[in-house]
Amino acid sequence: MNNNSNNLRIGNLFGIPFFINPSWFFVLGLITLQLGTDFARYPQLTGVLPWLVGLLGALLLFASVLAHELGHSFAAISQGIQVKSITLFIFGGLATLEKESETPLQSLLVAIAGPLVSVLLFIVFTIIGVNLQLDASLTALIYLLAQINLVLALFNMIPGLPLDGGNVLKAIVWKITGNPNKGIIFAGRVGQFFGWVAVGFGVLGVLGISQVGSFWTLLIGWFLLQNAGMAAQSATVQDKLDHYTAEDAVITDSPIISGNLSLREFVNNFVIGKKQWKKFLVVNENNQLQGNISLDDLKQISTSQWNDVLVGELVRPIEQTMTIANNTSLLEVVKLIETQQVKEEIVVVNEEQMVIGLLDKISIFNLLQKEALEKANKAQKNEENKPEQVDFLLK
Repeated sequence: MNNNSNNLRIGNLFGIPFFINPSWFFVLGLITLQLGTDFARYPQLTGVLPWLVGLLGALLLFASVLAHELGHSFAAISQGIQVKSITLFIFGGLATLEKESETPLQSLLVAIAGPLVSVLLFIVFTIIGVNLQLDASLTALIYLLAQINLVLALFNMIPGLPLDGGNVLKAIVWKITGNPNKGIIFAGRVGQFFGWVAVGFGVLGVLGISQVGSFWTLLIGWFLLQNAGMAAQSATVQDKLDHYTAEDAVITDSPIISGNLSLREFVNNFVIGKKQWKKFLVVNENNQLQGNISLDDLKQISTSQWNDVLVGELVRPIEQTMTIANNTSLLEVVKLIETQQVKEEIVVVNEEQMVIGLLDKISIFNLLQKEALEKANKAQKNEENKPEQVDFLLK
């Protein structure tokens, strides 16, 4: 649901882009139909009035969901976190944040802000229903909205991702372990558990075996399973990345050359018959980065002058954003690549600005793949080295 390419942009809410998923219209129609059927029982509502009241109730329901998401959004904004969008879809709403909160407490505050708004709306609607003498149908609608907001708050506090209760659980585990990814993994597994429970009740309800559960329960369970599983899987990868540094993912035999080489020496030793790099890192006598040179740069110098021109004379400066410290967490490197949409290789340097090498998405993937293969081989070897088990029948 983070991808808004298929969603309809309605406008902005408090500066936050607001989208509606096409599935929302389907649910809006179903809720309007259900509420219209219920309100048709009131004799004072004739003609199309029950359906108009039903549509009003459906819109107010989604307005409550929107207020819930705005609660999360305002809590995030107060922490300096940008809210990329709010989207309404078949199962409710989703506020997409730019990044995670910096501390477990801040993460907890963002998580509970939505349910607190829903509880507040429950209280407001209940007070209105009790104190205002309204038409019976409107009173029923007010109490319905109060109940829905209470259910929305309680349901979202189920302790499993992607629900708010899962984010609360994530923050608690984060506080205990000091690792946000462990919090996501744990809360994701709990979310999968509740997803399977919902799917089970949904299947039993659809088959008529149980009165608890329905087709909607089945869909909600599937939604929980999908999103909780993706969250846990993503956090598992991030946790692995967090245990590596940029130096671990440096490309083997990165194209590093001395600026004191002549162009002829450069071509003979590093280009002809070698891996075809488009660019080469140029270093001085202390192995510190001077910049880079591309093969296209050679075209500006006649081949007859290649023995007399040094590589350092053609060096081009490298942007500061394209270099990174060797002890930087690989997770931070990946975030940098994604947020800044880095297309080229990143230069890895140490504290003395000495060049270690290059890394890119492929070298990071290869590192994780190598780790997975080593673990698989180790597990297979342990299995092969297990002593043969012999069962004895005692007579």
